[in-house]
Formats: sequence, C-alpha cells, structure tokens
Amino acid sequence: MSEGKQRKSHTAEFKAKVGLEALRGVKTINEIGQEFGVHPVTVGHWKKEIQEQAKTLFEGKRGPAPIAAHREPELLYSEIGKLKVELDWLKKKSGISR
Repeated sequence: MSEGKQRKSHTAEFKAKVGLEALRGVKTINEIGQEFGVHPVTVGHWKKEIQEQAKTLFEGKRGPAPIAAHREPELLYSEIGKLKVELDWLKKKSGISR
C-alpha cells in the first residue's frame, strides 16, 4: 500500500496573495495554480472567498456605535451614585455635618 498524502496547510497570507492574483485577472486560474503549486479549483475558492469577505471589510467604521451613545448616560449616573456614596461616607467619618 502506498503512504497517504498529507494535506498542505497554507497560511492566510499565502491564500490572500494567490486570491488577489486571481482577482487581478492578468493570468488564468490554471496559470496561477501552476505558478504557486495549488490546484486551480482551490485558487477559485480563495478568489471567491476574498470577493465575499470584501463586502464586510469597511462595515462599522463610521463613528461610534449608536449603542455606546445610549449606554453612556447610564454609566455616568452610576459613577455619580458611587461618588455621592463615597462623599457621604467621608463626611460621616470626618465629622463634617451637612
């Protein structure tokens, strides 16, 4: 029996490089596969993956999230409450009357 081949594990950087080369369209996918030693179907998968992920690349980079603006007053009020309790405790311990 022949020994089983082990799958090659490629880094994300390598996959991106090959996928971007396929996106450029200067060479055919077969040529790119031969150049980098990768099956052309795999090159096509990586190209498709880059195209799908490109949509989400720039999402959420337009200022602060609206959720953070909604939660900010709650955080400020809780901080005010903590400081007020501390102040009352310090006044009580130091003997300063209100």
